Amino acid sequence: GTPPPRSDHAAACHADRYLLIFGGGSHATCFNDLHVLDLQTMEWSRPKQQGLAPSPRAGHAGATVGENWYIVGGGNNKSGVSETLVLNMSTLTWSVVSSVEGRVPLASEGMTLVHSNYNGDDYLISFGGYNGRYSNEVFALKLTLKSDLQSKTKEHASDGTSSVLEPEVELSHDGKIREIAMDSADSDLKKDDANELLVALKAEKEELEAALNREQVQTIQLKEEIAEAEARNAELTKELQTVRGQLAAEQSRCFKLEVDVAELRQKLQSMDALEREVELLRRQKAASEQAALEAKQRQSSSGMWGWLVGTPPDKSES
Repeated sequence: GTPPPRSDHAAACHADRYLLIFGGGSHATCFNDLHVLDLQTMEWSRPKQQGLAPSPRAGHAGATVGENWYIVGGGNNKSGVSETLVLNMSTLTWSVVSSVEGRVPLASEGMTLVHSNYNGDDYLISFGGYNGRYSNEVFALKLTLKSDLQSKTKEHASDGTSSVLEPEVELSHDGKIREIAMDSADSDLKKDDANELLVALKAEKEELEAALNREQVQTIQLKEEIAEAEARNAELTKELQTVRGQLAAEQSRCFKLEVDVAELRQKLQSMDALEREVELLRRQKAASEQAALEAKQRQSSSGMWGWLVGTPPDKSES
């Protein structure tokens, strides 16, 4: 059936059809069960296994080499798991590959594990992990005599016992993975392989030198373009300063014109007031002249009528 919910488990794919799930944890419980999902029928199963039953663990790492699935590290909420296991995915047989003692990085949770092949030899490379402290160490597990390893695994499975297969593995660690592979393979490196490697390195060196020359030419061109751009920028800066000076002069002229316009507006307002006063005086003058004319006409009329009736006009009035 479907496996219980879990995390920190390991997974691998076999024959492009079967998904294998091993171990993991849920809260304070760690598992050592193996579940298989058929990717064609999408059905889970828990197959019968052979060999040594693995101890419960979570946070372990796994990597496949051919039909073998290697499990390294992990923990059980109390301590790190010391043994490195291998499962033959065709026969579903467990075996112990190696074992360590004490609180060492290989008995850690959360490490990474990858498979690498160098000069015909298979390596398992692990990095990091946590077992009371965080680790940045690199370990290399060299797998040799793979066919003997598989046959011995089957023999131990048929006997119902397990053992540590020391002759088939070589354990080492250092600060760099590449140095591990080189150090462990120097003794097996043949002269022809060395010559081929030297030729390849020379060809790679020539390619790198050619690429470096191209980069240098491009760098020179870029420097020339940068110099031209800087010169152009200097010219534009001078032009900008000139334009700014002209703009400042125009702003000063505009300010003076605004002052003159304000003064003219004040004068126009004063002239409007004077024109209104002049117009008022004109009207008053016209009214006075009209009144004087009317008075004179009245006097003239009264004198004429008086003369007609025999009453001479009063000379004092004239």
